[in-house]
Amino acid sequence: MSARDLIDPESRVPLDAMLQALPGGVNSIPDIVQRRAVAKTMAAQRSRPEYPNVTKEDRTVPGPAGEPDITVRIYRPAGVPGPLPGVYYIHGGGMVRGGVELEDDSASLICDRVGAVVVSVEYRLAPEHPYPAPVEDCYAGLVWMAENAAELNVDPERLAIYGVSAGGGLTIATALLARDRGGPALSFMMPIYPMLDDRNETPSSYEITDVGIWDRAANIEAWEWYLGGKEADQYAAPARAEDLSGLPPTFIDVGTVDLFRDEDITFAQRLMRAGVPTELHVYPGSYHASEKYSPDAALSRRIWAARIDALKRALT
Repeated sequence: MSARDLIDPESRVPLDAMLQALPGGVNSIPDIVQRRAVAKTMAAQRSRPEYPNVTKEDRTVPGPAGEPDITVRIYRPAGVPGPLPGVYYIHGGGMVRGGVELEDDSASLICDRVGAVVVSVEYRLAPEHPYPAPVEDCYAGLVWMAENAAELNVDPERLAIYGVSAGGGLTIATALLARDRGGPALSFMMPIYPMLDDRNETPSSYEITDVGIWDRAANIEAWEWYLGGKEADQYAAPARAEDLSGLPPTFIDVGTVDLFRDEDITFAQRLMRAGVPTELHVYPGSYHASEKYSPDAALSRRIWAARIDALKRALT
């Protein structure tokens, strides 16, 4: 049986349509520049919800010491008095593609439904900018958000960090840096199907080979590009972290048909053993980013409902 046979039937419809139009999926395109362009085009073709009560502002802020400035997009709920909870948002894309614009819908949704100020960071991508550039950009943006909480109308005691896929791994890595450097205090962490382990040794990393969304070959390639020949440490691959104590309360979700399933479940268990309050959701039939490809599916609605509920409980 193929892993694709285990996918929720409703969520599989847009995946099959995408694979019919582009056999092998976006990650089968060898050239990374062309791959990014195709992914951007496909994303632009999807219908996008509108959030009339959300305002947006792009701003350039200081990057890591001695490195270029970075861009952040600030989302504010209109007409909501503050100070408000803050959510620092890190986009996905396997460390090699993606951007603020491609996850504008999700950041807007969180801003609107949680009533939070969301700051989404545009970090540098591999292979042009391998580790540690992406995570250092993410940390610099978090520091800027915390230091400018008053101007942003953010309550610094209600500051969460959120990221999907590669952004989920960067979320945990950024939280580790904040802990170890005495940086911004985080009240909550939400890494969504996070990319954590460069070793590709789990059962699910061998099972997911033909789904068409972040299969084994894509993951191996992305880790090689991200590490750029360096050995992975805990800030590159958080699954390698030996000490998880002192991290903020955490919410993780992942699907059963996701390559990251086993590394995410193991990491959640380790957080619990380290005394970190942790909520783990494993969704039968969900593939990697299925809630983005099939936003109207009942499964996707359940996934988003649980995330928004957790953010509200943690921040409001």
